[in-house]
Amino acid sequence: MEKLIEVKNLTMSYERMEVLKNVSFSLEQGEWLSIVGENGSGKTTLLKGIAGLLGLKEGSIDFGCGVTRKTVGYLPQQTAVQRDFPACVHEVVLSGCTGGRKLFGMYSRADKKKAHDAIHELGIQEIHHRPYCDLSGGQQQRVLLARALCATQKLLLLDEPVTGLDPLVSSEMYESIHALNKNRGVAVIMVSHDIAGAVKYSDKILHIGSSVEFFGTTEEYLKSELGRRFAGK
Repeated sequence: MEKLIEVKNLTMSYERMEVLKNVSFSLEQGEWLSIVGENGSGKTTLLKGIAGLLGLKEGSIDFGCGVTRKTVGYLPQQTAVQRDFPACVHEVVLSGCTGGRKLFGMYSRADKKKAHDAIHELGIQEIHHRPYCDLSGGQQQRVLLARALCATQKLLLLDEPVTGLDPLVSSEMYESIHALNKNRGVAVIMVSHDIAGAVKYSDKILHIGSSVEFFGTTEEYLKSELGRRFAGK
């Protein structure tokens, strides 16, 4: 089967410091990969490399199954400026149809249908006219997930999508992502500090430290010494 993404011998630097070295993994269509590890291990840097936002020092990232960087949906960690963004929900979601190259402008009928469908799929139609900055943290994350969904049919990159959310809202967010993964067949690569959530929903785990400490199925991870230590199994 053709791989959706294959990362080979990847080394990356951030602010002139090498934060990833010799990372390799692959993902097939419809799979969910969680990237876990200690703070500073380069998880977000890796996700930005896949998204094309940071350059590679060594190695390669190859896409298959018709995927390109322009057809990848990306949900980054939020900043304070983003939380206060002065646009309504519908405008934020619609901006995902252009991969972030523009925010407002002339959108096609197909773009508007994508946004409409994503808004309904994420259950945010009742707030689609509200200012984004007035929403709760959980609502904002759903809006950003809908925005990312507008950019892709095959691959979502999610950077700590439940950080700062209360347990109930986190569970609802996971279930929304799970539905997109299983019902739509959208592959997921998620950076997470939530080991319990990662092992519950993921097909594969990539655990990184100074290098790749583990890559394999979730079942294999839970049986490993590393998995037992971090997942408490």
